[in-house]
Amino acid sequence: MTRWLIALTAAVCTTGLLAAADPPESYEIPYRLTDTKHVLVRAKLNGKGPYNFILDTGAPAVFIPKKLAKEVGVKLDGKGWSTFDRFEVEGGVAVDGARTRVEDLFQLEGMNGLGLAGAELHGVIGYNVLAKYRITYDFTADKLTWVPLDFDPPDPKGIGRGGQGGLEVLGPIMKVLGGLMGINPNFEVRGRGFLGAETEDRKDGVYVKSVLADGPAAKAGIKAGDKFLAIRLGIGGMQKARRIDIDTPRDLARALAEAKSGDELRIEVRRGEVIETTAVTLGGGL
Repeated sequence: MTRWLIALTAAVCTTGLLAAADPPESYEIPYRLTDTKHVLVRAKLNGKGPYNFILDTGAPAVFIPKKLAKEVGVKLDGKGWSTFDRFEVEGGVAVDGARTRVEDLFQLEGMNGLGLAGAELHGVIGYNVLAKYRITYDFTADKLTWVPLDFDPPDPKGIGRGGQGGLEVLGPIMKVLGGLMGINPNFEVRGRGFLGAETEDRKDGVYVKSVLADGPAAKAGIKAGDKFLAIRLGIGGMQKARRIDIDTPRDLARALAEAKSGDELRIEVRRGEVIETTAVTLGGGL
């Protein structure tokens, strides 16, 4: 179990989820790297959340701690297992009836106790969900590509109570040590902001391909065909305002990665021959 939290090194990994009869060809899943370089995505459990999960191909199943299981209302079967009515990963992946192991992993407790990841970790997404997709990791982009596979992985076996071999005591110990060392984890309380626009890269810049109805971009008047010119961050907040020119998709990803849910941005676009600047308040995604 101790190997579950080593950083993912595979460039392409088999994973998946079949939530509908005709799923899309692929999903674009927003992610971030934690300070410990784990891949973190956000997910809703039975409609509640979002919560922070790390992807771990070495974990045999989805794992959540007992406190979270109680919070989202899942019931145990007497052997430490439960089933979600609905498991949703930000970006469109949704699984009905996903199995989860309810267990207080000492690895997560320890990392949270010392604030090592830079964000509070709520659980692990493992093989029983990931094996349903082919996942492409591109660490220069801000999204992972998940392609549904026609594969239903078998239920994990051999996981029982006491599976951590007594190592579970390390989690509380690391929390206590963190307090004695004066470490007070300062987890982010706001996730990455949600713009609600699909973009496309052209030879002369980055354009809006489509906008989500009633999303932040649509409400601000951004339209399909607009060309991104610049984003101004730090509007109306304590952070010093600054401008980021948008010439490539990486520029746009970098600007939006720094913005959180509820932040107000000034987005400068070219529409035909006219340059317009509009204020956008980012949503919370998922």
